[in-house]
Amino acid sequence: MRGFKLVSKYQNQNINLPERSSVGSAGYDFEAASDVTIKAHQSEPVLIPTGIKAYMESNEFLLLVNRSGNPRKKGLILPNGVGIVDSDYFDNPGNEGEIFFQVLNIKDEDVTIKKGERIGQGIFMPFLMAENDLADGKRIGGFGSSGD
Repeated sequence: MRGFKLVSKYQNQNINLPERSSVGSAGYDFEAASDVTIKAHQSEPVLIPTGIKAYMESNEFLLLVNRSGNPRKKGLILPNGVGIVDSDYFDNPGNEGEIFFQVLNIKDEDVTIKKGERIGQGIFMPFLMAENDLADGKRIGGFGSSGD
């Protein structure tokens, strides 16, 4: 089972759950949960909230990717190239598992993303483990916490 739910603080705020735009689409389109301005050439990445959390099987992850037109049209890039949402991120005590898109603006002018504007895509993917895998840690934090 896999799917999406609203983070509790966004209940009753007209946030849409991610959807695929066509039968052949691999990615689910995510929208911004609020207006966000990304300054031109800012060195610190900006987190765009989605108000969404994703649940999935323990051997799956959600791959976050940029929309294909964002770099050219808006100058927005993902500093890591992609984002990874682990299965144990869902409902974590740090932020309830809210998914954010981390972006940089490479254009010469500020860019404002409006609430409801599509900002990226999520693709559910399986993963394999090495035969000597001994991972037994438990996530306790939110965004960017799995390596702390």
